[in-house]
Amino acid sequence: MTAEDGRPIADYGFISDCHSAALISGTGSIDWLCLPRFDAPSVFGRLLDPSAGHWSIRPAGEFDVRRRYLDGSLVLETQFTTQTGMAMLTDALVLGASETGHGIGQASPHTLVRILEVTEGQIAFEAEFCPRPEHGLVCPRLEVNEGVVATLGGADVLTLAGPAPTGVDEGRATWRGVLDEACSLVFVLTHTARSEGRPEIWSDRQARRRLAATVKGWQSWSALHQRYEGPARELVLQSGLVLRALSYQPTGALVAACTTSLPERSGGGRNWDQRYAWIRHASSTVGALALATCDEEADRFLSWIIGTAGEVQHGRGMQAVYGLAGEHDLSERELTHLAGWRSSRPVRVGNDAWNQEPIDLYGELLDAVLGRRDRLSPPPAAVQDFLCGLAEAAARKWNDPDPGTWEQRGELRHHVSSKLMCWVALDRAVQLAEWLGHPARAVGWAASRDEIREAIMVAGWNGAIGSFTQCFYGDTVDASLLLLASTGFLPIGDPRMAATIDRVEADLTAPCGLLYRYPPEDDGIEGDEGAMLSCTYWLVECLAARGDKPRAIELFERANAYANDLGLLSGQAEPTTGELMGNFPQALSHVGLVNAASVLARMP
Repeated sequence: MTAEDGRPIADYGFISDCHSAALISGTGSIDWLCLPRFDAPSVFGRLLDPSAGHWSIRPAGEFDVRRRYLDGSLVLETQFTTQTGMAMLTDALVLGASETGHGIGQASPHTLVRILEVTEGQIAFEAEFCPRPEHGLVCPRLEVNEGVVATLGGADVLTLAGPAPTGVDEGRATWRGVLDEACSLVFVLTHTARSEGRPEIWSDRQARRRLAATVKGWQSWSALHQRYEGPARELVLQSGLVLRALSYQPTGALVAACTTSLPERSGGGRNWDQRYAWIRHASSTVGALALATCDEEADRFLSWIIGTAGEVQHGRGMQAVYGLAGEHDLSERELTHLAGWRSSRPVRVGNDAWNQEPIDLYGELLDAVLGRRDRLSPPPAAVQDFLCGLAEAAARKWNDPDPGTWEQRGELRHHVSSKLMCWVALDRAVQLAEWLGHPARAVGWAASRDEIREAIMVAGWNGAIGSFTQCFYGDTVDASLLLLASTGFLPIGDPRMAATIDRVEADLTAPCGLLYRYPPEDDGIEGDEGAMLSCTYWLVECLAARGDKPRAIELFERANAYANDLGLLSGQAEPTTGELMGNFPQALSHVGLVNAASVLARMP
């Protein structure tokens, strides 16, 4: 393993064209890139195995690094400083030629531009292009023609235009040399299907023009839509950019993260593919999109959910997760040839959560619809039937055991959070009944809602520990119990809610200061839990809602401190050291940050 392998997750920057994404290390190495979609096989995968491909551009010898995003964009600048000079590396997945405002990402050319420019003195540089398509299974031959490097082998073609390499060997092209002040190197990497033939080769001038257009596209979107003013403004705006960049433009789906199998704990087995779109937490996600991006993005995501999940179910419930174009079958498999990040195995693609039947999703979707009702036209009959069917399913299935909010793979249980979201489904359906064209059904929905409430109050409350519990008649807590307040099931000032908040904080706070989802237990999954950022932001919301402003702000700032130098958050943190863990960047963490900031902004 080299110094580049197993780098801290926080060391990576993130760029996107709203179709796919790349992760770039602090030393200028692209160690993760999937083309042409977020969920496609990687062409650079050193993030998960030393031999799975990378593309590095860096000074030779020792150097210092500073980096930033150009204001209002996801164009990354990495500044290298050596003893002899200074250089700037600019990286972008380019947008369509004339995309601005809301339409950014509609016509991605699937092209990555990298420009290294010496701004002071002189720099000795080295670059290495080592593509390994299909998650490292393919080691392509490299063909060089008039300075253009193209791959031979595999289903797709990568074409790299730029200066002629100084060496090509064993599927690896290298460049070494010295650049003087004001001199630059321009590289353009384009992905095409082999059946499409070779792409247009951009000149240096064209590449710079497309890069400038990409900066303009991001900045025009940001200027048009980002209006947030409040606590942690810069982080909230950055979270908005991240959420927009994780949105798959052709459909409006929002990927949970752009990576697979980054572990919750180093060396552990809780390694999941999150390059798909989850319905769970739809309501909070829609709210965060409306606040930190724009109403149109929130509406597109909600419309995608309804269009994807609104099938005739034939006895099956909604899936928790779907593919970016609405695919249902996300069958999971292990890539046994990959070593995993810091030897964290298995490496997985696909996600078997698609085959679970959770019952909390009905409430997630109906709550999201209620939150956007004033912007939506009365739905057509087919959508009315689908949404009414969600309420009927909640009334019918609320007493079934399920895998719960966290998609546990062990025995199905009676999770309080799942019952809660069935209550939410019916409560929101009552409020939506007239809008849905079925006012008479509100009476039955209300009766079922009240039945669920009574069951939670009796079976979900444990007087011995003075708290609601993770499961009916249980004796442990779960961070999702914090949603009892935010959903309106109980007033924040109710003594039982206050006691539950305190118990969750006391029992689930990890040494690093963040919350676990639930206590360590046999949940059917190998390995230990990481501490979770989104749960910590839920606690911030609860503390703020009950007026405990100093503690809410303290916890909010503690969670925000886990963002890396570019404002990016992963899903988890190592409980003792606080090192970022889990897939990256994680949409749910950024959703949590945005929503917690919104609650704090409303405090007197």
